[in-house]
Amino acid sequence: MALPKLSEGSIAGILQGETSLHPILQVINIRPINTATGPPRFRLLMSDGLNTLSSFMLATQLNSLVDNNLLAANCICKVSRYIVNNLKDGRRVVIVMEMEVLKEANSVNGKIGNPQPYNDGQTATTPAAPASVPAPAPVPVQSKPVQNSAPPPFMNRGVSKPFGGGGNFSTPGGSQAKVVPIASLNPYQSKWTIRARVTNKGQIRTWSNSRGEGKLFSIEMVDESGEIRATAFNEQADKFFSILEVNKVYYFSKGTLKIANKQYTAVKNDYEMTFNSETSVIPCDDSSDVPTVQFEFVPISELENKNKDTLLDIIGVCKSFDEVTKVTIKSNNREVSRRNIYLMDTSGKMVSTTLWGEDAEKFDGSRLPVVAIKGARLSDFGGRSLSVLSSSTVMINPDIPEAFKLRGWFDSEGQSLEGTSISESRSSGGGGNTNWKSLLEVKNENLGHGDKADYFSSVATIVYLRKENCMYQACPSQDCNKKVIDQQNGLFRCEKCDKEFPNFKYRLILSANIADFGENQWITCFQEAAESILGQNAMYLGELKEKNEQAFEEVFQNANFRSYTFRVRVKLETYNDESRIKATAMDVKPVDHKEYSRRLILNIRKLAAQGV
Repeated sequence: MALPKLSEGSIAGILQGETSLHPILQVINIRPINTATGPPRFRLLMSDGLNTLSSFMLATQLNSLVDNNLLAANCICKVSRYIVNNLKDGRRVVIVMEMEVLKEANSVNGKIGNPQPYNDGQTATTPAAPASVPAPAPVPVQSKPVQNSAPPPFMNRGVSKPFGGGGNFSTPGGSQAKVVPIASLNPYQSKWTIRARVTNKGQIRTWSNSRGEGKLFSIEMVDESGEIRATAFNEQADKFFSILEVNKVYYFSKGTLKIANKQYTAVKNDYEMTFNSETSVIPCDDSSDVPTVQFEFVPISELENKNKDTLLDIIGVCKSFDEVTKVTIKSNNREVSRRNIYLMDTSGKMVSTTLWGEDAEKFDGSRLPVVAIKGARLSDFGGRSLSVLSSSTVMINPDIPEAFKLRGWFDSEGQSLEGTSISESRSSGGGGNTNWKSLLEVKNENLGHGDKADYFSSVATIVYLRKENCMYQACPSQDCNKKVIDQQNGLFRCEKCDKEFPNFKYRLILSANIADFGENQWITCFQEAAESILGQNAMYLGELKEKNEQAFEEVFQNANFRSYTFRVRVKLETYNDESRIKATAMDVKPVDHKEYSRRLILNIRKLAAQGV
């Protein structure tokens, strides 16, 4: 197969200011450059068939090409995007931002042609020809730009404007500053200006420790080349917090760059920025070509294969949601708002996602919106679930192709699917039940027989409650539910806490038999679930049992033949060499008849469409 033709003369064109070239070049040599910190950098000796140039630098996001041995000496590649940086000593460096390997090294038989080193500042040279033969005319630089490769599907870009050549703007002092892309920033540059859109802005946070106290806030910003996180401290936090707005575009000049701590951010950049006393921020009116948030979505079906605490991007339709609840953060005793929403994508899988603070309070899921989240943290507590962090970006019905595709799928077929949850329901409000099953389906499908527990939701009726041994006296400590031993001296001993207490608290372990139209099932209901069924708290029930046995009996009688929505965990367990399914009620709620009727209607329509 013929080799791609090298773009002769293109090296001269690049150094003379051409910004629209997409040259085909051959890699002659690759040399790593040692860096004190951060990822390694690679310097390339490239040939266009006519000349060679050793001042090509590979952008760090392309290091994987070298690591995977795709980019090697003698391979032929197409450079789709590049930047020319001018150094203080007058030399010029070509930073390769995007490239594609057209022919791997083992498919190319050595160096092509006899290229000569390009002498910066002079025209391209050709090998000397015999005196009797006129030298061939140099091949003109290709002026028609080659079709650029499509951006990755997760990038939401606007109209492209080239960096490098004409990217200048006037500062308030009247001087000219050259605009460079985010991807070219590194700690070794002192003067730079980027033009970027703010995609996320955190609230001002304060700290106090032995070294002092202060405040900070962080933003995330994006341009065509990539994204970066920036943090402002103390005076800079006061100066820039009111200026910067989400989704607005600004010119950012000067700042300190350091290696990014990937533990706290999902921003895909090896560096992060800190504003300093020389940092300037100027609004940009011409912003239509600057992209918005860049996503790299992970399908919900693949979350079970990801490691705990991974930060990732997710998109799904909000199939259902809980009401806002208030929780107290133990570390600082601060009360915050929390809301669980349940997202489903085209895989038919659903995941519980927790919103906090303003995101939780302002969320409106009544119209089943498409929700895109950048930088959600993955948890393995109760299956797989997600939590939105202060550094996360939440977008409702975003203007991106993935959202339009998902909305079309959901409106046409997705809304009739029940969805299979990969999360254990930990909600306290209504609407979060998933993986709906009848009790007969649970039995026929052998749920709970796998390595992991299964979870299902079902509408069923209480047919019998076993009140014998349904309560016990437990340790009164807040985080301990261990059964106490009555010392017969007015004190109760907890072996776990190794303490004696003058009092105790009652805990419920209620066995209930529930049934629907096709099957019945014994389930175990612990404290909250049991209180929901009995309609009384455990302490009151304990007093009734001690003082009024008839009233205690009536509580159980009144609870029979009431219907609830049950969220149940089932798992095969072995005790005394006997294996049996243990079913535990994780959540018990009154039946939402509006939602239940809507679900039944959807099932009827689905069965009718299948001709059942």
